[in-house]
Amino acid sequence: MRLADPAAALEVVRRHPRHLVLAALVAGLLAAPLPQRWVLVIAGAAAAVGGRAALALLAAVAVLAGALGAQARLAALDRTQLGPLLGATVTARAVLLEQPRSVRYGATALVRLRAPAAGERVMLRIGSRIAWPPAATGAIVLVSGRLRRLGPYEQHYARRGAHAAITVASATPTGARRGGAWRLVDVVRGRAEAALDAGLARPQRALLRGMVLGQDHGLDARQRDDFRDSGLSHLVAASGQNVALLAALALIVLTWAGAGLRPRLAAVLALIALYVPLAGAGPSIQRAGLMGGATIVAALAGRPASRWYALLLAAALTLAWNPRASGDPGWQLSFAAVVAIALVARGARRWLRRRRVPPVLADAAAITFAATVGTAPLIAFHFSELSLVSLAANILAEPAVAPIMWLGMGAATLGQLAAPLALALNGANAVLLGYVGWVAHTAAGVPHAVLAVSLHGPAALVGAYAAIGLLALAVRQLGRRRALD
Repeated sequence: MRLADPAAALEVVRRHPRHLVLAALVAGLLAAPLPQRWVLVIAGAAAAVGGRAALALLAAVAVLAGALGAQARLAALDRTQLGPLLGATVTARAVLLEQPRSVRYGATALVRLRAPAAGERVMLRIGSRIAWPPAATGAIVLVSGRLRRLGPYEQHYARRGAHAAITVASATPTGARRGGAWRLVDVVRGRAEAALDAGLARPQRALLRGMVLGQDHGLDARQRDDFRDSGLSHLVAASGQNVALLAALALIVLTWAGAGLRPRLAAVLALIALYVPLAGAGPSIQRAGLMGGATIVAALAGRPASRWYALLLAAALTLAWNPRASGDPGWQLSFAAVVAIALVARGARRWLRRRRVPPVLADAAAITFAATVGTAPLIAFHFSELSLVSLAANILAEPAVAPIMWLGMGAATLGQLAAPLALALNGANAVLLGYVGWVAHTAAGVPHAVLAVSLHGPAALVGAYAAIGLLALAVRQLGRRRALD
């Protein structure tokens, strides 16, 4: 049966009831902000897809349960003690949850308050004239300034749990740090950062921190522009690639050490659980960690992993924790890339292999092509531009990515003992980092490397993906006709 045939595709879906019910739950979680009638329409559609009475009922209930659960979760996330303080000047003890990120006219950062309103998350708006003290992630800083509502261009902080913003007038380090399990994460991260910096020039250490820990705040303006215009920005953001390479390296080392299958998989699961908060615990790395964890759990259970079920499970868990995660461009791009690779990469790889492209190059080109096509409409929708050199730049950079990641992860591991132990690995990595930086700079410098293109509204975005789907079906049918001739 061919999936291009709607009846055949429907039958395939019905043969996987667990996938269908989980997909219905995800649809309900996504539909929570919509009017009630649309939630009912989606529930009816899920029931129609289910077909059989029992499966149809389960699918419809899953949609309704997802929507109701998401609405309850949103109500809990929106509860705040800050309302009476809005407009007032406050002095607060705040835990720094991330390093300040440069924006126009200053920087912003996310913090969790210790007092007043303990536990509340707020955004700090740090003007360019404010002397921000050197403070590691997890440090407690005393900040003073006016508490206000989040502005229209600051709503991405609301998706991360912030209920208000403080326009900082002064900031003073307290010398204290948060405790508990997060203190351990901060210590591990701090040692890893010191190790990744050892012996490297500033541009290289900023790039290495970005590729290993997803910390792109250290990139200078030129580096940031080069990686954006060349389509390589994903390399300096924690993603599924990081988790996959971490798991691969850990499995190789543990296998060499003689560990059994279950201890190896359990150790990898623990490493993923540690790596997600180390890399900032953003929506895309949450998705990657959950997908990696689901795959490991399936292996521990002795069952073959289903990439589609793992993807749906990751979506359900991230949305159940924060229903607003779906509005984050990183979350959307992460899922779009994974779906596109699952749908397109295999066919593209076969096409390239028939033309005698070497297997390693065919794999890299197929995956890069699939991810590029799958994310292009979203990039145009959110950022109003497309990189025309992205495919070539990613293919050129790909051979260096895994070695950089593995050397960097090795350096971060040795750094838990002493940062100087990482010097040899960083020395080897310097050449590779220089190469990736050169690829980004050269590709970004190509005339007309970036095309200004906008998709206005969700309808245009859906239309763009529909057009890509129809084009893919047309190419597939044309290929079959030529094969028959």
